[in-house]
Amino acid sequence: MDSAATLQETILDNLKSRKWRAVTQTVGSGTYVSAHIAEALATTAEGGPVRSASPSELMSARLALEPAIIDMVIGNANSADFERMHECCNKAEAATTLEDFERWDSLLHEVIADSAHNSFISGVFRLMNQARSDAEWGMLKRRSATPERRLEYQHEHRSLVEALQQRDAIRARELCIDHLVHVRVNMLGS
Repeated sequence: MDSAATLQETILDNLKSRKWRAVTQTVGSGTYVSAHIAEALATTAEGGPVRSASPSELMSARLALEPAIIDMVIGNANSADFERMHECCNKAEAATTLEDFERWDSLLHEVIADSAHNSFISGVFRLMNQARSDAEWGMLKRRSATPERRLEYQHEHRSLVEALQQRDAIRARELCIDHLVHVRVNMLGS
């Protein structure tokens, strides 16, 4: 089993564990966010204070959630969604400042989530992007940003969008995990 598959299996096992109870799986139906997680997120989305997560917490959440929605994106994304993804890639590549690049980078991940055509998933990703606007995240991003890394991220984004557009779930999930691990290592060193 390759490292991406092992990581994905570990993440899913943790999300299903008694401690987290974050997702439930029904044979023949799919994987769903559990009711207690949905209620907590709905309360936050209704105007409750959004607590700034640490960069480590945010990366853990991203590693758990972003690969998990790939099948929904593969099944539900349409041509307009892919156009928006490509637009985000184009704008990120044309960005002249780190702030502009980061804005289009985070918007790309949000557009991918929106392409699942699930309002709950979209709401969760908007909350994650709010956490990405935190000062600590920005400081780590600036500290870890190099022109070479930015080019690597841009290439990873293009490859992910291509795999999604080709409806290649296995490849897209692998690319998603690889990208997020790359970002985590660059920002947090682990």
